[in-house]
Amino acid sequence: MRFLSTALLSVLLAFMLLSLKSDKKYYNENYRPQFHFSPEKNWQGSPAGLVFYKGKYHLFYQYNPNSLNEEALSWGHAVSTDLVHWKHLPVALHSGLKQKGEIKCNIFSGSVIIDNENVLGKQTGEEKTFVAFYSDKTCNQKIAYSTDRGITWEKLDVNPVIKTNKNDGAVGPKVFWYAPSKRWILLLHRKESERKTSQGISIYTSGNLIDWELKSHVHGFSGSSDLVEFQVTNRPDEKKWILFDRDGSYLLGSFDGEKFTAESPRMKSDYGQNYYALQTCQNTDDKRIIQLAWMRGAKFPNMPFNGQMSFPNELKLTKFISGYKLTRTPVAEIKSLHEKHYKWENKDLIPGLDENKTKKVSGDCLHIVADFDVKTSDNFGFMLRSDKKQGGIEVLYNVKRGTLNVLGSIIPLMPIDNHIKLEILLDRTSLEIYANDGQAVASNCFVTDEKNDKVILYTNGGELGVVKLDVYKIESVWRDK
Repeated sequence: MRFLSTALLSVLLAFMLLSLKSDKKYYNENYRPQFHFSPEKNWQGSPAGLVFYKGKYHLFYQYNPNSLNEEALSWGHAVSTDLVHWKHLPVALHSGLKQKGEIKCNIFSGSVIIDNENVLGKQTGEEKTFVAFYSDKTCNQKIAYSTDRGITWEKLDVNPVIKTNKNDGAVGPKVFWYAPSKRWILLLHRKESERKTSQGISIYTSGNLIDWELKSHVHGFSGSSDLVEFQVTNRPDEKKWILFDRDGSYLLGSFDGEKFTAESPRMKSDYGQNYYALQTCQNTDDKRIIQLAWMRGAKFPNMPFNGQMSFPNELKLTKFISGYKLTRTPVAEIKSLHEKHYKWENKDLIPGLDENKTKKVSGDCLHIVADFDVKTSDNFGFMLRSDKKQGGIEVLYNVKRGTLNVLGSIIPLMPIDNHIKLEILLDRTSLEIYANDGQAVASNCFVTDEKNDKVILYTNGGELGVVKLDVYKIESVWRDK
């Protein structure tokens, strides 16, 4: 009996140790982002809806619940109270969700709104109805709705609400409310005719979310889009609209509820390789414009998941001497993840004379905020995720060329009063750089050895002034403190 008790105790202890080991590994794999959204397992694609409701942000996204490949597309679902700590919920719209007479099919990307006025008439209690607009494999546009905060869904009986020719390639319906005309607006990427050059964004309007009327078409857009009104930050009486393409590039202009009129050439909002299929948050209770994107093309070797999102950004539109410009910066909630803090102020860096001032800094998840006085430097920057044998990831500013170079991206960037400001988000598989208060941004993904964790600050050819440099270690959003 004593032997049996001892054996049982040994098995129990072994099980507990195994559980602890598993818990320690959970969401802590070598290439698992620690403060960017990623699914527990399988393939993740573009955001399919970002909406705020009763204190929570609901993120819907393209998802394959069965494998690491982009197939059998469904919609994943997660919620957060702060845009950084996410809780996974059951699959929302899945490829098997069908209405009478419909075959099983993929559910492609779209958007989600809150039916605050119960326009569809589906509200059954106090909870407002979530309404999802999505494309099916025949390029028709359909609706599904949920009366329990996005947990369970039903397809609308009158689907499709917009029927298109499959050759149109219609995909990615983005829906939002336009108060002046009291109409709903739907943006849809499609070809206006058989000519490939006719592809762009068609604008539809509706008063009941079911009957949609085509009003206009904007040529030259390559994918799903977003249209957002901005208050110009330094001009309180002026507002502008921005029409985004799927790569983050945009046109500045005006919108009258039926037609968008461009007032600028196309401009870039991201110079990186991995910023795609963006979504802005709907139904927010503050004045922030929050944007999230899929970091398409990222690699996660031997991981149980395949995909991650960008870090959420706050967007603003400002009138500079050179003209209007969109700025992007990390949402303020990033500060809630700060751990150990390293700080330098009013230091001079001289090539060949100074040792690395950041030699005490190490880590694979960092938030770096820097203000440099260019002085006489020819070029300067950081080596991130470095070690003695490998150089690491270089963030290089070339003073003479006026360019910031990182992971194959070249960002035009001129000093402001001889200063260059850099804000850097470094995660295990991604690097997002916001330059000069977000006037230029580059979002890139990478794969490097997990042991590489050093940070080197350098200058070549002349003196560099470190006006202020703050480096924060970032805690994982997936583990309890």
